[in-house]
Order: sequence, then structure tokens, then C-alpha cells
Amino acid sequence: MKLLLVEDDARLAGAVRTWMGYGGIEVEWISLGQQVEPALNATHYDWVVLDLGLPDQEGETALARLRAAGHDLPVLVMTAREQVQDRVRLLDLGADDFLVKPVHLEELAARLRAVKRRHGAAPDATLRHGPLRLTPASRTVTVDGTYVALTHHEFRLLEALLQQRGRALAREQLLQAMGAEAEEAVGNAVDVHVHHLRRKLGAGLIRTVRGVGYSLGPLD
Repeated sequence: MKLLLVEDDARLAGAVRTWMGYGGIEVEWISLGQQVEPALNATHYDWVVLDLGLPDQEGETALARLRAAGHDLPVLVMTAREQVQDRVRLLDLGADDFLVKPVHLEELAARLRAVKRRHGAAPDATLRHGPLRLTPASRTVTVDGTYVALTHHEFRLLEALLQQRGRALAREQLLQAMGAEAEEAVGNAVDVHVHHLRRKLGAGLIRTVRGVGYSLGPLD
């Protein structure tokens, strides 16, 4: 499990990282609102914990932008504001929950577990990566709302990379995900399908990881 922590207080960030580590949760820490979208596009996270008092922009701006970009993972906001209207505004902007500072780490962990349970996605939920959407139930792929036609194997390969966003997958893993036939496994089937996906969706979408295989990169 992986948490993106957006917080400019280094002491609090260190405490959150240590506490979450006890529960097996990896924490990546960034301190600027403008870093949120690049981080979400590059790596799969299970939650975002977002402080509103960021040095470069209001946390509300970062929240609104990540929701507008299609990122639908749970977001818990940390704030010093206690007014009801502030909480309503945060929920309307797309927050799943909030904590009023000072934050108690045990409560933070419990709230993260709770929003994860509430946010549990069905197996056929749409997979998102920036403007790209892949919906297993309808077997459709769109970019910025425009349908992109993929073959069966291209679809399965892309689906596997999206499901493991942030990780490099070996060619053998991708072949298994594609359900490739035995004769395809002895050739360069994965490389061919990756080439076709890059041509259809952008050269930077799938990165080559030397000695391993492939992982997702940002859309061009």
C-alpha cells in the first residue's frame, strides 16, 4: 500500500512516514501543490493526504486539479480550519474526509482505513492514467474522451500496466496477462504490441525498463 503525503512540515511528514511504516504503508512525501499531478501520473497510490497550507498554492487548488484530471483515489485533507462551511467546501471539491490539526497519527491511520473501505472499487471500475481511461466492462479505451481502437492483446497489455501502475512488469508477466498463445511467447510479441500502443497513444506512454520489461510513463 502506498500513500502520497503533500505537506510542507518536515517534522510532521517524518512522523507520518514512521507511523505508517509500522503498518506496512509506504509514504512518498512532497511539499508543493504543483508536484501532485506529476506524482499521481507517474505512480499508483492508494491514498493522498493533502495539507491545505502549502507554500506554492492553496491545497484546495491542488485538490480541484487532481479531481479535474480524473484521479479518483481517496483524498484526506488536513486543515486548521474548523468552520462548517470550510468542511462543506472541501467535500464539494472532492475530499473524502478531513482532519483538523493538530493531527493524531492513530486517528489518521484509522481514517485512511475507513475511506479505503468506502472507496473500494469494483473489479470492472474504470482505470485512469491522466487523460487515458480504460474500462474493462465495456473493453473501451479513451484519451480526452476520444475512443481509441485497440486489439485484444493491446487492450490486455495496457490493462495489466494500468493495474500495476508505478511498477515495471517483465515480458513474461505481460505475456501471461495478454493470454498469449505459446507460439507468441517464443517471439517478440510483447515488443510488437508495445510498439503499436506507443503509436496509438503516444511514444512516452510505455517506458522500457532495461533488464526488466516495461512500465507506464506520462502521456505525450
